[in-house]
Amino acid sequence: MTVRRPHPIEVRSYEVLRSRVDLSPMPPLWRAVAERVIHATADLEYAVDLVTTEEHLAEGWAALRAGAPVVTDEGMAAAGISAREAVCHAADPAAARMARAAGITRSAAAVRLSYSEVGPGAVWVVGSAPEAIFEIVARRVSPALVIGVPAGFVGACEAKQALRASGLPQLSNVSEKGGSAVAAAAVNALLYHEAARP
Repeated sequence: MTVRRPHPIEVRSYEVLRSRVDLSPMPPLWRAVAERVIHATADLEYAVDLVTTEEHLAEGWAALRAGAPVVTDEGMAAAGISAREAVCHAADPAAARMARAAGITRSAAAVRLSYSEVGPGAVWVVGSAPEAIFEIVARRVSPALVIGVPAGFVGACEAKQALRASGLPQLSNVSEKGGSAVAAAAVNALLYHEAARP
């Protein structure tokens, strides 16, 4: 297995981050995710905004280590995941056709297409579309983990609350902020953690 060697700028960024916020009391996976999200956003508030459990993150980490598929809600999140190819049907013409035929959003249709491809046990990564979270919950996709951090003033907080209430293994955040960079950073943290601790 190849050991990841961070760029010196990344190393320095983590030094600065750790001088400004002490996340050392957090369990290892939660800390890895929080630090990677803060590193990606330069937003220290994520130290208290992220909501998960170490057990949920461990389920996702183990699934990734075993080769579970990663599914994203849109191309920007997929592009930000640097250590694994992601399944993303957001731009698939079939998603547009299904959305029109079923009277659902394209994001919801993309979830249905993705689930038909990957089945249960995937890691789902949502950084943009609250509708994707609602569809994941409604479809009972049996995920290994759902990283649900869409940003926005309409529907984002409600979707994240629904995810937390669903009982699914999840990582979300409480506030209206989030986005593709946050979603990709969270899954990258788990993938990098996998490489660092075989």
